[in-house]
Amino acid sequence: MQLGIHYANFSHGGGPADLAPRLAETARVADQGGASLFTVMDHWFQMENLGGPPEPMLEGYTTLGYLAAVTERVRLSLLVTGVTYRHPGLLAKTVTTLDVLSGGRAMLGIGAAWYDREHAGLGVPFPSTSERFERLEETLRIVGQMWSDDDGPFEGKHYRLAETVCVPAPVQEPRPRILIGGSGERKTLRLVAQYADACNLFGTGRDAVAHKLDVLRRHCDDAGRDYDEIEKTVLAMADPANERDEFLREMTAYADLGITLVTAMPRGDDPVGWTTTVVEDVLPALRDL
Repeated sequence: MQLGIHYANFSHGGGPADLAPRLAETARVADQGGASLFTVMDHWFQMENLGGPPEPMLEGYTTLGYLAAVTERVRLSLLVTGVTYRHPGLLAKTVTTLDVLSGGRAMLGIGAAWYDREHAGLGVPFPSTSERFERLEETLRIVGQMWSDDDGPFEGKHYRLAETVCVPAPVQEPRPRILIGGSGERKTLRLVAQYADACNLFGTGRDAVAHKLDVLRRHCDDAGRDYDEIEKTVLAMADPANERDEFLREMTAYADLGITLVTAMPRGDDPVGWTTTVVEDVLPALRDL
């Protein structure tokens, strides 16, 4: 099993000037220590469970561009891009730019968005759930077209593009991988089966994850998609640095289900030390699963 580091909490003491060096060093430790993926959130306001808007939050793709310059091997993604935050044509161009400048390490993590407070706070429209999923599917189609040889128009219900030009093309062949985050059985996992290279599920226990994967398999059957082509990932709830044995037991159960990558969030006020512990003491055992 592979490891991803999800840097979700920027509240580690100090002021804004301390954010960049701490983030960069955490990413370098993850990169040099063998982590496969490094992600940050796509939010403008910090989430309520991490302190809400009074706490610091950095814009996601600017952050990934910075991290591309201080790392060498690790894949870079948002976990996950909110479909309401950027026009899909500009999103495809942004991820392409990250892919080119990182030497082919970008991944498009995307979802339907959910944090209505930050939309209202900054004056960004927040459509209904059904419309957000319609926009998500159109965005996936647009991104696919922009990362193909077809640079013609796109006509959808919500988006109309006269020219889907994307030059330079991504470095990755045939395109950057697409991960859809979320566990919704009727819509989200159907979109994974139709459009994605990977899914990301919340690690809420073996039985719950097994059920979600069964639903995904049925959607793959309906779509004529090979279920085994899709990378299955989870966002861990256990703390690998401070709950190592419990974490590895949980990951063993997930590995038996076909999960191949787990993403964990640094805890406490020292993300560099936390990440060092995880890549040195936990990742070798994780790779054996």
